[in-house]
Amino acid sequence: MKKIGFIGLGVMGLAMASNLLRKGFEVSVYNRTPGRADTLTQLGAAVLDSPAAVASTADIVITMISNDAAIREVYWGENGIFAGVRSGSTLIDSSTISPALARELAAEAEALGAAFLDAPVTGSKPAAEGGTLVFMVGGLAEQISKVEDVLLAMGRKVIPMGANGSGSIAKLAHNTIVGINVVALAEGMAIAASGGIDGASFVELVQSGGAASKAAEMKGPKLLEGNYDVQFSLELMLKDLRLSSVLSDSLNVPTPLLEASKTLFQVGDAMGLGALDMSSVGQAYEQWIGRKLSGAPKQSD
Repeated sequence: MKKIGFIGLGVMGLAMASNLLRKGFEVSVYNRTPGRADTLTQLGAAVLDSPAAVASTADIVITMISNDAAIREVYWGENGIFAGVRSGSTLIDSSTISPALARELAAEAEALGAAFLDAPVTGSKPAAEGGTLVFMVGGLAEQISKVEDVLLAMGRKVIPMGANGSGSIAKLAHNTIVGINVVALAEGMAIAASGGIDGASFVELVQSGGAASKAAEMKGPKLLEGNYDVQFSLELMLKDLRLSSVLSDSLNVPTPLLEASKTLFQVGDAMGLGALDMSSVGQAYEQWIGRKLSGAPKQSD
């Protein structure tokens, strides 16, 4: 059985590591915030004191970290992964990072005798908990095949995307669509609510016609109920859209819808909604129209 190291136990990482343990893998973990691994120790995880310690004992190291800066610290920092990585091991990053950083990580890993795959995921907290994530992977096909069983212990599908960096490109393109869809749903609901239409009836209509989407399925109920418990936070979606904006500029791709959606998430972040679910961007529309997206009158503060 392969020895797995897992670094980054946030909303997604904690669930992913839990599934590896439940599937019988030997897992060692590290997280910057003490206490996050408590539930994993009950499942049999070993908690180590640095990324280097994790890398020195694992055949496969998986990272699930929030942003490029944090990834650099975890890989290149003092007692980072590259300080302890073993020759012949495989490093898998499932974070959403810039393609340029993914390629940089791959080059450094190769120089140290290790393989690297950028393998971000689609699916938020429920998919991570249920083991139904989809991995989009950049890297050599033979390297992907060697770790496919590990990825499928956390997800339902592995889709090769091409060379290193391709997984990151695919994730940013994918999340551009997700962000646009969530904003489009909130905007449509704002029009309907302002016209006196019941929000639940409108969302039912959306899901019964040509506007049906995964965004409406997952975020429609949250917008109706005002329940913004995190599946995927607004601040992380904004981070992804900013990365996608930089990528699209480098590729000379005009992205007017991306830029408009990014602006809406920036408004939400400025309203203090960053730590809430990304669907909380709907609160901006509620302020503008003076009523709830459910169609109910907005209560004055």
